[in-house]
Amino acid sequence: KLLDSSVKVGERVLVAELLEVDFDPFSQDIVINKGSRDGVSVGQPIVDAEGVMGQVVHVAPFTSTAMLITDPSHAIPVADNRNGLRAVAMGTGSFDRLDIPNLPLNADIQQGDLLVTSGLGGRFSAGYPVAAVEKVERNPGQPFAEISARPIAHLEQSREVLLGVTTAAPGTCDPAQGHCPSAADNSPLPAAA
Repeated sequence: KLLDSSVKVGERVLVAELLEVDFDPFSQDIVINKGSRDGVSVGQPIVDAEGVMGQVVHVAPFTSTAMLITDPSHAIPVADNRNGLRAVAMGTGSFDRLDIPNLPLNADIQQGDLLVTSGLGGRFSAGYPVAAVEKVERNPGQPFAEISARPIAHLEQSREVLLGVTTAAPGTCDPAQGHCPSAADNSPLPAAA
């Protein structure tokens, strides 16, 4: 199923296995068995067969650490697949919930809507499934609707993941071009890209 999803993605991909999972409410990270020697770079998206799981935040030669989309410090630009409405999905520290803040009360978003990556920010290509809207509450006394969504990816079950292999961004490792900076150059980037 994971390999079938790589055909839909339409990019060169790298399959990796999870070595370690940290579901601490303040830091939801996973460690995978691929690193800079395999062409992994900071900022690469990680997906499972269903949807986006997160992005790489630290790379070592043989392993990498990725931040899950549910990490409280993670944000991902999304769009409503039904109408193109753009928003940002924020991690909550709970593996089964994302918050969608700052949408006005009259925003056209409904329970059951599929949220996909919008492509804005440059980290995730457009069209990857991210989450399904579970709750939309519109309180006239509040300036924004209260919206939460459930991640599509199986964050607590997936054992293997896909990393999209694209041209490395400046300052990241690209073995094909002979450019691999030192570990000091691979400090974690802000996740809200």
